[in-house]
Amino acid sequence: MALVVPSVVSSMNSLFIGAFLPSLPLDSLLSTQGIMILLLVAYAGAMWMFLTSAPKVHTVMVSDLEVARQFYEGLLNLPVADVPLHYYYNYEQTLSASAMDPLYISPSLGAPVATGLNTSTDGLWYQIKKNTQLHVISGASMGQKSRQRHVCFDRDCLELVLMRVQTRGIKHKIRREQPLNFLVKDIDNRVIELAEVSN
Repeated sequence: MALVVPSVVSSMNSLFIGAFLPSLPLDSLLSTQGIMILLLVAYAGAMWMFLTSAPKVHTVMVSDLEVARQFYEGLLNLPVADVPLHYYYNYEQTLSASAMDPLYISPSLGAPVATGLNTSTDGLWYQIKKNTQLHVISGASMGQKSRQRHVCFDRDCLELVLMRVQTRGIKHKIRREQPLNFLVKDIDNRVIELAEVSN
């Protein structure tokens, strides 16, 4: 009876390993090539976990970053967020000059604003929902009657900002539903136009 138990355990282990690696002998799995394949699989799994856990980032272009800071931090009371790690590696950079309407872009968009700045992480970062961040960058032109203009290519982003405006009881005026366009007055009585840019 004592001789039967080790053989049963041994056959169970080989069945278990064989279920995952049906035709690979153990020596080929432990070879240099086998270890490299295992490392690549582990790396792919780690990258998948990293990218799926990364927050969704909405980007808003504004005509004045300091006015935008006062609006998002002061009036909307959005918490400041850390720059997501995937932005350090230039992952998911969705803004491109060719996709923007010239009406919304200031003439100096292509010109360097300052030296020594990292363009992928510049701007303001706010936590707008649990796994959603707002990235505020400069680049929009001033609106009619010298209005501050905030433009976005993502309707969901502007709907989140509008919901925040409404829940805080801030006076606003919806000018258009499609594409979304609304006005808000900030603390200093400046009119801010938030506009969706439809492609």
